[in-house]
Amino acid sequence: MHVLITGVAGFIGANAAGQLLAQGHNVTGIDDLNDYYDPRLKNARLAELLEQEQFHFTKAKIQKPDVLNDVFKNNSIDAVIHLAAQAGVRYSIDNPRVFLENNLVGTFELLEAARNNPPKHMLLASTSSAYGASTAMPYRETQKADHQISFYAATKKATEAMAHSYAHIYQLPITMFRFFTVYGPWGRPDMAPMKFAKRILNGSPIDVYNFGEMKRDFTYVDDLVHALCLLLDKAPGKIPISTTFDSLSPVAPYRIINIGNNSPIELKDFITSLEEELGKEAIQNFMGMQPGDVPTTWADTRLLRALTGYSPTTELNVGVKLFVEWYLGYYRNAI
Repeated sequence: MHVLITGVAGFIGANAAGQLLAQGHNVTGIDDLNDYYDPRLKNARLAELLEQEQFHFTKAKIQKPDVLNDVFKNNSIDAVIHLAAQAGVRYSIDNPRVFLENNLVGTFELLEAARNNPPKHMLLASTSSAYGASTAMPYRETQKADHQISFYAATKKATEAMAHSYAHIYQLPITMFRFFTVYGPWGRPDMAPMKFAKRILNGSPIDVYNFGEMKRDFTYVDDLVHALCLLLDKAPGKIPISTTFDSLSPVAPYRIINIGNNSPIELKDFITSLEEELGKEAIQNFMGMQPGDVPTTWADTRLLRALTGYSPTTELNVGVKLFVEWYLGYYRNAI
């Protein structure tokens, strides 16, 4: 299989490319290597992929017209994993235009390129933030998600609607995957695990929002990527696999699917696990809830299990241990 991955130098993109290459697939990756966070980390992820013959890379902005169209024309693409996006709930409060340009325009250009060169299946990244203000737990793919409370979430929900229209009009098989608080080796420096680890080791306070009363459905990155690999050949068809929990569209080859651990973890427990692995206690600066944030996320994963027979299995203590081992190795000279 030949898979196109957008955002291939990102946290999830690089891990996905690595797993697919290990399975013997061909991977074409595209990324603009922007400086939202330290490009050296992106280049380090990319360097490992470039060592493999079955990996091909293009540095470009997918928002630019015809960039993706040329990639499709010049390669026989079987499937797509679309991860290129501007992330960050809090960053979207001060920089909404970046999210408009990267998330909406970038996804539009991908859909246009796929319309002209249809792949067998497209997996497009969404987010648990799409559930917004909903307090119905666990989050189910079939429930309404109409009240996003951050512009980041709003742009991702908009891409879901855009994708559904293309799936309906052009019969493009599309799966939108909503992922939940992904962590692990090669993570993003703007996310809590990396920020916490750096500050704990430096003896600086960590900001703990909502006074620590937070739960997250932490998902280890290898589990997420394994689920994506299993979903590649599970393109939506016309017949739902369940009349109660399948989100398959009645008018298009389109489905929304959660990828999470189905096991919310207290933020304080995550911090404790980090402290144990780092061998140092955190100085905690308790703060109120941040705008655009939610107190709890929790994924219903019945649909993922029904489609693939798989559920994420990595326990928090195992995932945090693997993350810390990588972190200490990668940043050994910077700590």
